[in-house]
Amino acid sequence: MPTDPLVLLLKSFNLTTAAGIYGDSLALAEKENWGYRRFLQYLCENEYQARHDRKTRRLLSSSRLPAGKTLASLDEKLLPEKCARMLPTLLDGGFVDRAENILAFGLPGRGKSHFLAALGHELILRHQYEVLFIPTFRLVQELLAARQRMALDRQLQRYNRFDVVIIDDIGYVQQNRDEMEVLFTFLSERYERKSVMISSNLVFSEWDRIFKDPMTTMAAIDRLVHHSVILEFNNNSIREMHARKRKTLSTEDDD
Repeated sequence: MPTDPLVLLLKSFNLTTAAGIYGDSLALAEKENWGYRRFLQYLCENEYQARHDRKTRRLLSSSRLPAGKTLASLDEKLLPEKCARMLPTLLDGGFVDRAENILAFGLPGRGKSHFLAALGHELILRHQYEVLFIPTFRLVQELLAARQRMALDRQLQRYNRFDVVIIDDIGYVQQNRDEMEVLFTFLSERYERKSVMISSNLVFSEWDRIFKDPMTTMAAIDRLVHHSVILEFNNNSIREMHARKRKTLSTEDDD
């Protein structure tokens, strides 16, 4: 059977989903006595949804977000009050459009990384922002490798395509001068242009352990804080609570 000319036209416009469902949709429209407007809307809605789903899968794949750290697995009852209160506002994504930063501070095991990863996941699902989750040590390694290839500007441009970069565990990396310089360059490049979300076990007064030089430390903090939301994870260790719960359940099973 020859291909319907309308299907060929749809394919030529790269409306592949509409082309694929055209025959069945036409039969349904005739059976249900749809008008032209409803038929066209049906094709367009299916095309839109298919493109939306493909883009979402691509964004999730390129985000490097840790598996399992989603909003569904985030126990909001264990979050500090301010963090739980701020979450709905952050989920609307307005801070991304304003190039604001989210800075999460707290001791290890408090849920900082999970919170930021879950937020990043929702920014993709709800708004289709481009998000990258990257540990600080890996970010620094990639920047240093690019500088050695004389390609630092190109690497920074690659990061700039992401609306949000989540830098995890910035306090665990004790940078030497070269590492400090590329990290500072990265933060300066995104200042007032794109958002960063950072988790840190070090408060600002201890950031001289990261950037070494007091002036560089002050300049880095200045850029981050200027347009930012600061979240303090001063709750009990979620990791320890889960560990105690697993131990209790294990003991009960043994009994």
